[in-house]
Amino acid sequence: MSRKFDSRVIYSAAHVVADPTADNGPGRPAAVDWDATIGYRRHLWDLGLGVADAMDTAQRGMGLDWEATKELIRRSADAADAGDLLACGVGTDQLPAEETTLEAIRAVYLDQLAVVEDAGAGTILMCSRAMAATAKGPDDYRALYADLLGEVSGKAILHWLGPMFDPALAGYWGSTDLSEAADVFVDIITENASKVDGVKMSLLDADAEIALRRRLPEGVRCYTGDDFNYPRLIAGDDQGYSDALLGIFDPLAPLAAKAAQRLDDGDTEGFRAVLDPTVPLARKVFEAPTFNYKTGVVFLAWLCGHQDHFRMVGGLESARTIGHLTEVYDLAEAVGLLPDRALAEERFDALLKVAGQPPRGRP
Repeated sequence: MSRKFDSRVIYSAAHVVADPTADNGPGRPAAVDWDATIGYRRHLWDLGLGVADAMDTAQRGMGLDWEATKELIRRSADAADAGDLLACGVGTDQLPAEETTLEAIRAVYLDQLAVVEDAGAGTILMCSRAMAATAKGPDDYRALYADLLGEVSGKAILHWLGPMFDPALAGYWGSTDLSEAADVFVDIITENASKVDGVKMSLLDADAEIALRRRLPEGVRCYTGDDFNYPRLIAGDDQGYSDALLGIFDPLAPLAAKAAQRLDDGDTEGFRAVLDPTVPLARKVFEAPTFNYKTGVVFLAWLCGHQDHFRMVGGLESARTIGHLTEVYDLAEAVGLLPDRALAEERFDALLKVAGQPPRGRP
């Protein structure tokens, strides 16, 4: 599928909208409002952004089970028009996050790959909790990823999701030392460069991303997943830049599209002027524990009128405090993210009332 901006490839990692009438409590099978979920993806495509689907932003491993994920992949692919960019996550959800066999991990990856490729979507090879628990060292990662990439019909994006996003992934690529892990990662990419479209870095470490970006083989993209430092990384330097595959570009989608257009126009300063003011909001949404950022993403989608309720699969709407959400609200308002201020105020005041707090008393 094609891209819509010339200067950078920009993916928004999209959230799912829960069915508010269903039992979406912790540990329950996910019940999704498919109309609202697919409608949000059309909103992203209409802005010119690509959709990275079935990723951690869609609550993979935190409420969205594999059965619902399969349906999400199929529905998103069916909804995409010829010019819409779509790539979907491939992982090992069917396996428990504990030691198993490398053969079982490979088989589950290939099962999920078949679902994505049958749907006609691009492939993102996600990190596996089971692999983190099972691999005995770097050579196990090298062998598995070479095998998986050999089975991909086109090219794949490799995702390095750091332990701040998922503690079960600590030590991925065979080492807890970042530089040693990066060496293994680069080896895997270099040895399989013809099958790698790019790599998504989600470590919240701009310097580490830049260092790895400069080591990538020619033609392999670096998609930043750094929700703390994205303006600097996408703008780049005299030695290169990062493309983007970002969870924060779900709520920031209109501003992300506006900024990308300024890059297309050759206006790097204008790009930074749009996105730099959004960094405090992003850092609040993704503050520790970082894996609960999905709550802020859905909260903002509700405030912006993209869905009619603030409920999430897995009951994750309760994962952030009312104080945290208040700060998110104020920061979103400050950057002009809320398209209908009256609607946002009404909804936020309703949430405050449920929390036993008075309305804000805005003028």
